[in-house]
Amino acid sequence: MCRSVVIAVAIVLGFVAAAASGCGGKAASSGGCEKADLPQPENRHVEAPTRRLIPGKAYALTFDTTCGTFVVALDPKLAPNTVASLVSLARVGYFHDTIFHRIVPGFVIQGGDPTQSGSGGPGYSTVDVPPSGARYTKGVVAMAKTQEEPPGTAGSQFFVVTEADAGLPPEYAIVGRVRSGMSVVERIAPLGDESGRPTRTVVVRKVTVAVS
Repeated sequence: MCRSVVIAVAIVLGFVAAAASGCGGKAASSGGCEKADLPQPENRHVEAPTRRLIPGKAYALTFDTTCGTFVVALDPKLAPNTVASLVSLARVGYFHDTIFHRIVPGFVIQGGDPTQSGSGGPGYSTVDVPPSGARYTKGVVAMAKTQEEPPGTAGSQFFVVTEADAGLPPEYAIVGRVRSGMSVVERIAPLGDESGRPTRTVVVRKVTVAVS
């Protein structure tokens, strides 16, 4: 079952053909994104993390994509279980060679699934229920879930809000906010159609962890 941010109409993520149509060499395009081939889909099930985050330390994830690099400052206080999971997944290379499989202009960009289908995950889930007043504003990074899953449930799929306020209910674990490189997110944001299918393949080459 696909994990997604719920909007008025259910979105079927049969996007592979559309994404593949944007494949090609790796020369830079006029839009600032490199052309990229669709990575090989993989099921990457891993063990749930047992390593805890270091209290008092700041954690950030750097996303190296074919459209540029952006950095997400994580919020362990708001979502301790999910942030620890994301850090663990990034450290084992879980997000390497994945794509933004769902891009809804004026709403969100979504990635984190090595199957490239919108239905994959690490084989476990975490729960961090967001506060009742949570708002999903531009630059907020949160976790996708199915409609059937309880609020705050998360696997590996994340989304970045690209609208001033997405107007979502407080059901999606908030893990942080884009600290730098929002222009890169904005470069990716138009590269989808109204159904959320990418019109161009945007690859996340790797995600690295910084601790300070």
